[in-house]
Formats: sequence, structure tokens, C-alpha cells
Amino acid sequence: MAGREDVKVVARNRKASHDYHIEDRYEAGLVLQGTEIKSIREGRVNLRDGYVRPRDGELWLLDVHIGPYKPAGQYFGHDPKRPRKLLLHRYEIDRLIGAVERTGYTIIPLRMYLKDGLAKVEIALAKGKATHDKRRTIKDRDVKRDVERQMRKYR
Repeated sequence: MAGREDVKVVARNRKASHDYHIEDRYEAGLVLQGTEIKSIREGRVNLRDGYVRPRDGELWLLDVHIGPYKPAGQYFGHDPKRPRKLLLHRYEIDRLIGAVERTGYTIIPLRMYLKDGLAKVEIALAKGKATHDKRRTIKDRDVKRDVERQMRKYR
């Protein structure tokens, strides 16, 4: 089928929506080394502690763990937590760097996926939530769950 994108989600950052107000989302490519793509295909990725920082006019993905690829052995493997360069359009990079430098925003990874055989990461411009906002999010989720439970009960 023409125009159909084959997307396989490899990892999600489930705590992102709990800890941050998510403003804008962007799709970025990754510069990978050696066996990293094989580990990503196996799903050996952890985004929980990851974040994005600007350095020298580029964006770098930090503290994202891509586990070692076992068949490669210790000599041909990769460093699991090395910084990885993100690939975006120049205007997107400039917009993100400007938002991070001017205001209290941060850039976080939301999910990593394979799109047509290439590793992509969805990043978001986000603002940290205060503790009372986190409690409100939990309360809203619980209320929604109770309402849905009652609706199913009466159907």
C-alpha cells in the first residue's frame, strides 16, 4: 500500500505525562553506532531517565539506556548510556533551543519506535508539573476509571 507507514513502538516513557505538561511533540532521527539498532529492534530500551540537552547548536539525547546486544560480545558492543545526537530540521532545533533557554521548558523523550526500518524518537517540549498538579492528575484518572466502571456495570 502506498503511503502506509510501518511503525513499531519499542519503548514508552510512561512517567512523562505524570511528571510534565506536554506542549509540542516532534519526531527526531537518531545517530546510532554499531549494534545499537539491533538492541533497539529487540526492545532493549529504557527512556525513563532520559532528557534532551542542546550543545553547540545541536540536540543530544542523554541518559537513555540502550542495552548491549549480546551476540556482539563485549568487544564489538556499544556503551549503553552514551549521548546520542538527534536529527531534526534546523528550524525545529532553533525553536526547541530557544524555548529551553528562555523559559522553564525541558525536552523529554516520549517514545522510541521503528518507522520503515529506521529508529525514531518522539520528543516533547514540556514544563514540569508541581506536586499538586500531579495529585490532580491522579485524582482525575481515578475518577475517570470509576465512571467507566459504573457505565459498564449499568450496560
